[in-house]
Amino acid sequence: MDWLFAGLILIALFFLVVVFVPLIYFSIKYRKGSRADRSNPSAGSDLLETGWTAFPTLVGIGIFGWGAIIYFHQQNPPADAMQIQVVGKQWMWKFQHAEGAREINELHIPTGRPVVLTMTSQDVIHDVFVPAFRVKQDVLPGKYTTEWFCPTKPGIYPLFCAEYCGTLHARMGGRVVVMEPAEYERWLSSGPPRLSLAAAGERVYRELGCSGCHDQQGTVRAPPLTNLFGRTVALQSGEVVVANEQYLRDSILLPGTQIVAGYENLMPSFQGRISEEEIMEIIAYVKSLSERKSP
Repeated sequence: MDWLFAGLILIALFFLVVVFVPLIYFSIKYRKGSRADRSNPSAGSDLLETGWTAFPTLVGIGIFGWGAIIYFHQQNPPADAMQIQVVGKQWMWKFQHAEGAREINELHIPTGRPVVLTMTSQDVIHDVFVPAFRVKQDVLPGKYTTEWFCPTKPGIYPLFCAEYCGTLHARMGGRVVVMEPAEYERWLSSGPPRLSLAAAGERVYRELGCSGCHDQQGTVRAPPLTNLFGRTVALQSGEVVVANEQYLRDSILLPGTQIVAGYENLMPSFQGRISEEEIMEIIAYVKSLSERKSP
């Protein structure tokens, strides 16, 4: 990102010189009353016209390609990245680590390891912005967005909400604490014992009675959840969707919108009965069912 920004600055300076230096020179040379020779005006040059049209076009295409490569790199996190769940609300950030650690307005992460933030909002549009990492992403109600980075230098870096979200928007901030891996592991293991995100999700899953339908021994025939995450799902409408985080969230809150082919619309909506944090915990549990090896 820094190299692209520097490149844009240099290109802008180049055209500034190419355009304005001759402009100033000719403005002075041919000013009113000057003795400059005006007897042989230029008739134009096809080569020159072609050159100053083609060259900026190629430069523009090059900048587009450079920016597109960076954009697609930012949109595709590594498969082995560390997962952090984020919920924004007026006016704080809630972070949940896969191991069970929970933080408010502060995020601890290790150096040298890619980190993926899976984010949603509890109320209005927010935006996670860490200037030092050159990343910025809107956090939307009712939808998951992602953002990833790989910190390389230990330190404390400011975290901002970059979308106006209400009267205390300016105070909705925090910090990212980047630590050496060994120090991070000590921090992660400190404090009282806590359930991992997947284990907490399994507890919520059973408390809400989901196991009565989705487990193999369930009393109601419902789609099984084992090995579901990341696979394609055929719907009654004829569509085929991928069972990602957004699909699982919608299935919990809006079960009637995407009915799996071969099943009835029997599942009640849990909208208003479950928090965003609990939804993320259940999703982590469903993901863990896909990660476990079959006997």
